[in-house]
Amino acid sequence: MPVEFSEIKIASSAAMQLIDITSQVKEKVQKSNINNGAVIIYSPHATASVKVSEYEKGPEKDFLHYFKEIAPSDKNYVHNTTTPDGKQNTHSHLVNMLINQSETIPIRGKSLVLGKWQTIFFIELDGPRPERKAIVEIIGD
Repeated sequence: MPVEFSEIKIASSAAMQLIDITSQVKEKVQKSNINNGAVIIYSPHATASVKVSEYEKGPEKDFLHYFKEIAPSDKNYVHNTTTPDGKQNTHSHLVNMLINQSETIPIRGKSLVLGKWQTIFFIELDGPRPERKAIVEIIGD
């Protein structure tokens, strides 16, 4: 079964941010030699994730508010006192543990099988970061 591997480069501009990467993933699928199969989108970062959800300003603000509520950045976390680089980012690690590192989406006829309102997000939890990436692996025939 053929497999194609690529990356999407991402720069974040906020501490926590949802970045729509749907069009980049669609482009990778359409340019691939795979007609039917699946695409895996994976974040190789401990403080950033990939998630499929609805894109609209209301839910986006709600997601970010929820992340801040479940893991406030101003708590006295042990990890914040033991990091080799001194980063105070335990809250980012905690949120990342609760959401997906990757998503798998079916491909039919070189098209992503997404619901009407579904969007692929790269979720920055410890930004801003000038250089992040999402791994894209396309598998099928």
